[in-house]
Amino acid sequence: MFRIAHIRTGIAIVALGMVASPARAQQEDEQVWLQINTNVPLAKGVRITLEQIARGSNRQNGLYQTEFGGLLGVRVHDGVELGFGYRKVGAYNGNTGADEDRLRQQVVGTFGRFTTRFRVDERFNPRGSEIGFRIRPLIRYNQPLSNTHLALFVSHESFFLPNSTVWGQRSGYERMRNIAGIAVPIGSQVVADIGYLNQYRFARGTARAQMDHALSLQLTINLKAIAVPRLHD
Repeated sequence: MFRIAHIRTGIAIVALGMVASPARAQQEDEQVWLQINTNVPLAKGVRITLEQIARGSNRQNGLYQTEFGGLLGVRVHDGVELGFGYRKVGAYNGNTGADEDRLRQQVVGTFGRFTTRFRVDERFNPRGSEIGFRIRPLIRYNQPLSNTHLALFVSHESFFLPNSTVWGQRSGYERMRNIAGIAVPIGSQVVADIGYLNQYRFARGTARAQMDHALSLQLTINLKAIAVPRLHD
């Protein structure tokens, strides 16, 4: 018989195995990440996603980042979608970064229980005129649980920065982000992804390495019954 305790045990085992360990992090932080995505179909194979993100941190004295934006998704083939979007990023409390504008282009592919995303970001920062580029490949695996509507999932994302800027971006492999959790449907049009997020930022320049441990909660709202890949940001 399926038991909730089995879910907790499974997530804990996967999360421990995913924790980054190239070296012991010099500093650690406990965080909470919240995200709401609302998918609005515009035409057959075309949708817009409205996105809201809030992140809180112990080290940064509460709310330290918000993101608001939208993404236009166009299905070009079965299981393949192109996306184009914009985000406004705000910094608060202990976050020493500036508010940013970001553009995004991505390709999302769904292959059975695997979902992949290849994203390129362009960061526009008021502290300098250069554009900071980021390359972000992601892969997610979903495992449905028998006799339930639940599913376990794990995902990995890497951040590669191809250029440096005077306002602070440094080229190279910047961070990895891993999540393990459970997807819980709420009615017919809402899904909650609840998980443990581990993010490891590598030591770069004068910045120390940091490992973040976060409770991640993402709500995906589909205004109509459409199949949309769920991926964390």
